[in-house]
Amino acid sequence: MNKITAAIITFNEEGNIHAALESVKWADEIIVVDSGSSDKTVEICRSYTDKVFVNPWPGHVQQKNFAVDKSSNEWIISIDADERVSSLLASEIKKELRLPRADAYQVNRRSFYLGRWINFSGWYPDRKVRVFRKSRARWGGINPHDKVVVRGCVKRLEGDLYHYTYRNISHNVQAINSFTDISSREYLLKRKGSSFDMVLRPPMAFIKKFFIKQGFRDGIPGFIIAVSTAYYVFLKYAKIWELKNVPSEENGKD
Repeated sequence: MNKITAAIITFNEEGNIHAALESVKWADEIIVVDSGSSDKTVEICRSYTDKVFVNPWPGHVQQKNFAVDKSSNEWIISIDADERVSSLLASEIKKELRLPRADAYQVNRRSFYLGRWINFSGWYPDRKVRVFRKSRARWGGINPHDKVVVRGCVKRLEGDLYHYTYRNISHNVQAINSFTDISSREYLLKRKGSSFDMVLRPPMAFIKKFFIKQGFRDGIPGFIIAVSTAYYVFLKYAKIWELKNVPSEENGKD
């Protein structure tokens, strides 16, 4: 059977990382790349693997590729510290590794939010490529929304990757603020975004999440997801506008 490396990036994840590592301890190798945690994350990781690396944070895409490059195996399963590989998914992966039919595999990510599993809202099945040959795939996309870019055949697995997302609404709002800081600057570098986007895209995002993706079937959490998604989109384009039009030391302008 082909050997596989579990690659995880971390930063102050002592509350999550134990369960994440438990879910991939069947892997032939575990690689952890930490960006300078001040809690017990690194200590916990070293109880599972001696391949723990500390690398100053360069961005989501770059850090995940750094972890892949540290792997000694051709096959990679890449997860975040707040994710868990289900037993069904682990069994499917091990079965595929005996005689791989593809260069990469999509998995269904199921998220737990506000006390329940989210089954609609565009959050499930949230298909992600997380198992791949490192010679045929690399992390790409626009930070912080990374994705695996594959040169070859991709097939789908049925098992779930469990995602224990934001602890509460306050955590969600903090993440939105942090992620829009990153994405607005990334989009600006690529000359994307306009004032019209700031006006038109947020309501479109709400309609897509709540109605087209049936977020209403997730109850109040589905409504909150739709509103927070619209807010994320608004804030991203508002910050792009600010970077373009409001001179300030914080925006790197005189």
